[in-house]
Amino acid sequence: MWSMAERATHRDRLRALEFEAFVAGAGGRLLHTATLLTGEPSHPPGAYARAERLLHAALARTYADWDGPHGGDPYDLARRELALRFAREGRRHQRPRGGPLDRLTPVERLVLVLRVYEEVGEEQTAALLGLPGDRVRAVCARAVAALRAPRRDAGPGRASSHGRAGQRAARGPGAAP
Repeated sequence: MWSMAERATHRDRLRALEFEAFVAGAGGRLLHTATLLTGEPSHPPGAYARAERLLHAALARTYADWDGPHGGDPYDLARRELALRFAREGRRHQRPRGGPLDRLTPVERLVLVLRVYEEVGEEQTAALLGLPGDRVRAVCARAVAALRAPRRDAGPGRASSHGRAGQRAARGPGAAP
């Protein structure tokens, strides 16, 4: 027989192990999402310190609310926290850092990443951000148009490619990769 304290300790260990397994499986994609949101380059390693801080804060909050497999989709919870945290701190991410979406405003990056990279529906994105659906649609269209426009700083011999996410975004929501 286990005492109540032993059961609680065991439950806490299982909770930590479930969360660690989740982070091991989803952490890379969530870091890439955070990198796209902050507008930082994904290479060289270490160039995305703000994205890492954003992700760590979002994961800390996700862990605080963690109920394991019974509390809903953990990826949705983590992505929601990442998006909300970025929206609250968006003004800190104004300056372009060389990432594939560096030409976009924080709101445009957030909407585009949710709609195109994360494939979140328009209505769900609107509800998550507290915006009307037509505003989400307009912001997404403006972001796609900005990515399709030639870069001002693209000189001779310099490609205006913005990486896979930028190319997918330029094709528009719902386009095949």
